[in-house]
Amino acid sequence: MSYSSRLSKPNLIINLCRNRYRIWIVSTLAIVISLIGLITSWLNPSIGFPLRPGLDFTGGTQIKLERLCDNQCTKVSTVQVSDSLEKLSIGKEEFSKKINFSGVRIQALDSSKTLVIRLPFLSAKQAKDVITTLEPIAGPFEPGSQSIDTIGPSLGSRLLRSSLFSLLAAFSGIAIYISYRFDRRFSLLAIVALFHDLIIVCGVFSWLGLINNLEINSLFAVALLTISGYSVNDTVVVFDRIRELNTLDESLTPTQRIDLAVSATLSRTLYTSGTTLLPLAALIFFGGSTLYWFAIALAIGVIVGSWSSIALAPSLLSIKIEH
Repeated sequence: MSYSSRLSKPNLIINLCRNRYRIWIVSTLAIVISLIGLITSWLNPSIGFPLRPGLDFTGGTQIKLERLCDNQCTKVSTVQVSDSLEKLSIGKEEFSKKINFSGVRIQALDSSKTLVIRLPFLSAKQAKDVITTLEPIAGPFEPGSQSIDTIGPSLGSRLLRSSLFSLLAAFSGIAIYISYRFDRRFSLLAIVALFHDLIIVCGVFSWLGLINNLEINSLFAVALLTISGYSVNDTVVVFDRIRELNTLDESLTPTQRIDLAVSATLSRTLYTSGTTLLPLAALIFFGGSTLYWFAIALAIGVIVGSWSSIALAPSLLSIKIEH
């Protein structure tokens, strides 16, 4: 059966292989910037990890306070909050013996309307004492809006190990599936594209951790797993079309087959990415603070994954074919 009877030729043919060096430059720059962020974060004494770990992984107590303001809240200095906590540590024997406030982290969000305070592990009574101490300088607080989240150190370390194990298991399963579905060169490049996507997403959040003190939690690990499946799915679609062209039309050169396959799947990839980004945009703008950074991570992953599927992976495949 001829090629024309099996596959419709797209109206627009993208010269991907001709512009592959530009594609590699863009991806290389993004990876280098991401790696610099990851290494800088790792070497930072206050972080000590490629990404700034949140409460889910480190353990401790997080107190979130919503201030009761009529129009605009007066600014609260983090130095004032820190000084009040130090006085509490000195004035109360229970705190001075057991709690080290040197690592406390204080954030003022939404024009100082919300205070988020990260502390070492506190009991319920100790957390209540902290809120009472902050009432004179940051209060009054909205009734029922006080949130106290506590995770023990052992639970935090277990969550970190389980998240890393889940990521490793997912990557291994993806590698096995692609190796079974395609030959070695296809599977190798699909894995390269996958790591490209994950490094860039992690790099963005490492820079956010350095600049904005953004911390990652267990939802970030879920986002990485989702991005992995999405990225590989798009790459498999493009590779499957290339493989189909290899068996149906031998009159085309290898680079022509790649260009034709990318052009034929481009609209499908863009439509899929666009419809995926729409609900993510809704989460970003209307989903609240809990899902905000989760949606941001997924949106970045969708954009970068689409780029690697329609540009990076096929352009790298052209090297293998030529050699």
